[in-house]
Amino acid sequence: MNDTTDFDDFQDGHAGGELSVVRLKKHEDRRVSAGHLWIFSNEIDTGSTPLTGFERGQLVQVRSDRDRFMGYGYINPNSLISVRLLGRDKKFAPGPSLIVHRLRIALALRDRFFDSPYYRLVHGESDGLPGLVVDRFGDVLVVQIGTAGMEALKDGIVDALVKVVKPRTVVFKNDSGAREVEQLPLYVEAAVGDLPSHVTVIERGATFQAALEHGQKTGWFYDQAANRRQFLPLLKGSKRILDVFSYVGAWGVPAALDGAEVTCVDSSQPALDAAVANGAANGVPIQALRGDGFEVLEALVAAGEKFDAVIVDPPAFIKRRKDAPKGEAAYKRINQLAMQLLPRDGVLVSCSCSYHLEAGALIDAIQRGARHLSRFAQIVATGGQSPDHPIHPAIPETRYLKAFLARVTYD
Repeated sequence: MNDTTDFDDFQDGHAGGELSVVRLKKHEDRRVSAGHLWIFSNEIDTGSTPLTGFERGQLVQVRSDRDRFMGYGYINPNSLISVRLLGRDKKFAPGPSLIVHRLRIALALRDRFFDSPYYRLVHGESDGLPGLVVDRFGDVLVVQIGTAGMEALKDGIVDALVKVVKPRTVVFKNDSGAREVEQLPLYVEAAVGDLPSHVTVIERGATFQAALEHGQKTGWFYDQAANRRQFLPLLKGSKRILDVFSYVGAWGVPAALDGAEVTCVDSSQPALDAAVANGAANGVPIQALRGDGFEVLEALVAAGEKFDAVIVDPPAFIKRRKDAPKGEAAYKRINQLAMQLLPRDGVLVSCSCSYHLEAGALIDAIQRGARHLSRFAQIVATGGQSPDHPIHPAIPETRYLKAFLARVTYD
């Protein structure tokens, strides 16, 4: 590993007594003591530490009702998640060295698992930097800030990234809806270098171009990389593959390189254009169908089309817990439609990025869809998010991605 794995020069910081105190109610320190990084507004003793006394993004120290030091973090008095912890060492309040320290630890994990610099470098809470996401595309870093506290640390983040990674370009792609909840402006800008129109991704021997400024998220979905590495070899031998919710062809282009005839389906014409272009750049043709995933599948079923494998990788159908019943019905429906396009012995890849959908519920959606069609679905491979999207054991919300590969036959 390189010298960025030296974790010992975390020395800066200042006495916590200089930071304002957020005091918790009685018994509301248990979850934080167990390792969670979030403090909700209803857990704060607003009698002794009124939320109106704090500014958005302000650094604070958190103490229990018995004045026990719990950690340092930042606060947004207008958010349900009022405080997100950055550190628990009383000697070191948040400062520039904390960000450098966290980045070096994060980079060491990626160096352990990845041979080339194409991965998520920082995954928010799971890397000790809540509200911060950094994706790496070679010497280009794309940064997303989702909280007022991280926005206040923006200059320090840039300095730390330059020190630890030495990138050619650092881009802030701060245009997600999460920022509106934190009352933050939306913008895309280059903090280091020029703002590129696209980022380059290398995965499974294929080279992709993904739009940056107008693309989804940071331009790419690294969380599915491990599932693509595991599942795509199992699809070899499939002559026709349908990639639904394809975006720019991360599943479809490698499948075409393995010899399949691939059709990508997406509601975004620019995404489909990119998928076709990515196929051409890798020497393989990609067919494209634009439209709503459900409607396109219904039309293909009505036309009697068949595919040896169907990949279903939709956006989250359940964004809030109250949406679960409607979302579960949508997962059942999309998987049932996909299975109707399979021959007597076909393969279904079914994914969900909805945190509020348990893995068992996605299995149930596959099973109910199969039984409705008098089919038998055998799950032969399972997957989750890639190792550059680590799970924080105390924060269930950091475990969100589910993926299953099923063989679908007739009873």
